[in-house]
Amino acid sequence: MKEYKVESLIYYSKLTLDSKHIANESKKEIQQLLDKYASKGYRLTTSTSTNFGSAIYIHLYFEKDI
Repeated sequence: MKEYKVESLIYYSKLTLDSKHIANESKKEIQQLLDKYASKGYRLTTSTSTNFGSAIYIHLYFEKDI
């Protein structure tokens, strides 16, 4: 049997000359979530992303055996 968790993150685009500002800002937060769930025995199974307006939505899907 498996247990599942989903984490959703939202990042907003802003006016800047740095075209990679969302990637740079999100790395630390995503790594913290990966470490948090890995310490609880979860593994990242997949991820998705969607943009809507000036926002980017990232969904991380975790699972673990119970």
